[in-house]
Amino acid sequence: MATTESPAGETKFPTSCAAPVPRPEEPVRVVPLAVAGVLAVGLTWYVWAAYGAKFGVLLLLGLGLGLALFHSRFGFTSAWRQLIAVGNGQGLRAHTVLLGTAATLIALIAGTGAGLFGSKPAPTASPLGLALFVGATLFAIGMQLGGACASGTLFAVGSGQSTIVLTLGGFITGSVLYTWAYPVLSGWPEFKGVLLADHVGWFGSWAITIAVLAGIVLVTRAVQRRRTPPPVDVVPTARGFARVFRGSWPMLAGAVVLGVLAGAVFLVSGGIWGVTSAFSLWGAKILQVFGLHPETWEFWQQKSNATSLAGPIWKDKNSLTDIGIMIGAAVAAAAAGAWKIHSSIPWRTAVAAILGGIMMGVGARMAGGCNIGAYLGGISTGSLHGWLWGVFALGGTWIGLKLRPLFGLANPVPTDSIC
Repeated sequence: MATTESPAGETKFPTSCAAPVPRPEEPVRVVPLAVAGVLAVGLTWYVWAAYGAKFGVLLLLGLGLGLALFHSRFGFTSAWRQLIAVGNGQGLRAHTVLLGTAATLIALIAGTGAGLFGSKPAPTASPLGLALFVGATLFAIGMQLGGACASGTLFAVGSGQSTIVLTLGGFITGSVLYTWAYPVLSGWPEFKGVLLADHVGWFGSWAITIAVLAGIVLVTRAVQRRRTPPPVDVVPTARGFARVFRGSWPMLAGAVVLGVLAGAVFLVSGGIWGVTSAFSLWGAKILQVFGLHPETWEFWQQKSNATSLAGPIWKDKNSLTDIGIMIGAAVAAAAAGAWKIHSSIPWRTAVAAILGGIMMGVGARMAGGCNIGAYLGGISTGSLHGWLWGVFALGGTWIGLKLRPLFGLANPVPTDSIC
């Protein structure tokens, strides 16, 4: 048995062996870096000039999210897989730091009524019901097959991972399928959502959230001590100050940066950081390009949805941050020498990617969000649906791990040297 330090180096957790030493980073990919850099600057200038500072800032925040996601390799899919398969809770403990950081900032913003560009904080509690439970479970199965969650799909696509492009295509397809089948997939039994701040105020909501997160840390530590899992793999990194731009960040550092940026999105827009609603919008607009008419569907007949479909994607909050994530990840990956396109994808992996994406697209819309909009957004605003989403996602992860071998996808096992 060995011990490995947590990403911040402050506490040691038992593992079956020591983590490998990070390899040196590869040379900068100059052409991809130049293309991504020009695209980042040019698109930000265009959005800011054509649609105003608020939307330009949202795109900039998306770029920052992409940089942080890539540099920290921050994972939701892998964290749940490592916990369920072998008991390594490092990733889930990083989640608690992200959730706690975002919850602290959002409580301050919402409690004081602060907002930029005329926005007002408007946290909401999503309904609790069958659609939430089924959607979260379906999403979690899909992310284990597809290889990434919502935010992970975006930053992986930006960093040149070809398989995840198929997952993104499936994600958009599943989102469109949900909007088409909306009359069947909506209206399921549910209860009114619960927002803790409505009952105990914003300080009370924050205190309860932090207490539960601390409890999760203690539980994952106990599980890891009992199971002594393999350590988490490491990635190539630069050393010294260059690590900020070209290396891998400690996961906890990435969690803090992502939490701050999630709070910034809330401050600028008045709403939580979200991802997957944009995929429905992109899919509908693609259908319109080919002469189809999704605007006649019941989903797009609703006032807010109709307004989004009629407007440009450059005024859609989630579209801006999603696009920013992909470009920001491309900049970070190219600077780290990690931007590569893989031309050969095993057919079973391709099938799993597409199928997993479709399941995530449908599941996210049924549950009112994904690992970002429902899990992070719900928990950080003190909405009960975020906690329930996480519980059912853990159950879906267990199912997904049982299905992965059917598609030639491996799961961590206790005898591995890394997980």
